[in-house]
Amino acid sequence: MGQGMTRRSSVSLVASPVLLGSVTTLILIIAVFLAFNANNGLPFVPTYDIWAQVPSGANLVAGNEVRLGGFRVGVVDKLQPEYDAAQHRTIAKLHLKLDKSVEPLAKDTTIIVRQRSALGIKYVQLNPGHSSSAFRPGDTIPVSQAGHPVEVDDFFDTFDQKTRDASRLSLKGYGDALSGRGTSLNGAIESLNPFLVHLTPVMENLSNPDTQLNQLFRQIGRAAAEVAPVAHVQAELFTNMADTFAAIDHSPANLQQSIENAPSTLDTATASFRTQQPFLADFADLSHRLRPTAAELPQMLPVLNRALRSGTTVLPKTVDLSDKTRELFSALDDLARNPNTFLSLEDLTTTVAVTGPMLQYIAPYQTVCNNAVYFFSGLGGHMSEDVKGGTVERILVRLDQTLVQPGKLGDSANSRPADLPSNVSAKSTKDALGDYYQVFHNQPYAPAIDPQGNADCQFGQTGYLNGPLPTDGRYPATAEQNFNPANPLDPFYRDHAGGSHVVVQPNTPGLAGPTYTGVPNLRDVP
Repeated sequence: MGQGMTRRSSVSLVASPVLLGSVTTLILIIAVFLAFNANNGLPFVPTYDIWAQVPSGANLVAGNEVRLGGFRVGVVDKLQPEYDAAQHRTIAKLHLKLDKSVEPLAKDTTIIVRQRSALGIKYVQLNPGHSSSAFRPGDTIPVSQAGHPVEVDDFFDTFDQKTRDASRLSLKGYGDALSGRGTSLNGAIESLNPFLVHLTPVMENLSNPDTQLNQLFRQIGRAAAEVAPVAHVQAELFTNMADTFAAIDHSPANLQQSIENAPSTLDTATASFRTQQPFLADFADLSHRLRPTAAELPQMLPVLNRALRSGTTVLPKTVDLSDKTRELFSALDDLARNPNTFLSLEDLTTTVAVTGPMLQYIAPYQTVCNNAVYFFSGLGGHMSEDVKGGTVERILVRLDQTLVQPGKLGDSANSRPADLPSNVSAKSTKDALGDYYQVFHNQPYAPAIDPQGNADCQFGQTGYLNGPLPTDGRYPATAEQNFNPANPLDPFYRDHAGGSHVVVQPNTPGLAGPTYTGVPNLRDVP
């Protein structure tokens, strides 16, 4: 009987649609709940909760990841502002729910907020420390252990307008300074090579902390301060010494003789010590008066000894440095005495005289009109279609297909610019083959400034011009004619010289104004 009841209960549980649907719905609700709260941590899973202070919580939201070594180890549970009384500023305080696997974190662990993508999504990165003590649950990582990330806006603000202007002026100055001096620079660089080779170990010794070069200059300053009151006396001493050494150098034979007689002179001096007793007595009195100064020497001698000890290892190497420096100046002297140097300077003078007018003509196009930026800005606008391996120019080019038009743009032997009579449209006229006729609307040699130096940057400012603007009679206008595009022997082609649509005057009347720089006159160029 018990077996029969058990079998009936099992069958009724599986066969009940209501009970089966209720169990399925409950499982789905639990799965959706777990999926919805996955970013905030699964329920009933123990976590390692700590707080962290960061300079700013900008773009951080609850649910952002916490990573350690590139792996997700938790989430930001909540954020709240907090006042830092020590720095007198407002900071952000984060509540971090971390996996138990990272517990415990060392006390010197650092934290930084980093960007996860270019869209502004961020995450918190932990860098474990090596301290023996650790954060307990509920402890706070102080703001002093939080890093300061570099934002994209900070990077782009580096090169502001002032920096760009200064860089442009520096490049122009370096270019003017180095122009035409390649040969001299090459010679100087060649002579500097051995000098720099031997200079390297000297500079390594000087930069070594054991050298204590900073102490040397500090003590030299103190010594100079001590002798400053007797500077005038020392100046006279060195002047007299210079005269004495000049006299000695003038007669080497006498110097040699003096050295040879020095032993006998010393013997005589030793015998004369008896007569020097008054002097020695005075010297003893002077020494007594110098005792206060001598009392200060024990404090100064260690510093002087360290300076002398460091200088002892450095000074021998300066001999080789002096030899190489002498070779350098000898090379410079040879360069100055070389006749080719004078010829090069004359050629450079001629070059400057020849290129001066050209530079005077070209300079306003860049300094006032900034044509280089205008050119590259337009180029960037054209080169904008992405293709495999690069970009292409996004314009439609009207090919030079018309075969019957004289003086078309593609002819290399034109006697006049491409043109049409004034009563003919330059946009819709076609020949008998269906190809468009062409009209030249450009102005050659448009100026950058007017005779008074005012900005007249006509390139890029005048638009699509329609003539005529000729004034020299080269392309005079004629009466309107009946134009037959199918007949290449039309009188227009036989006799007419152009001037109906073509623009050939280089200077458009009036001032077009500056292009990019905003400089009103050549005199205002920095």
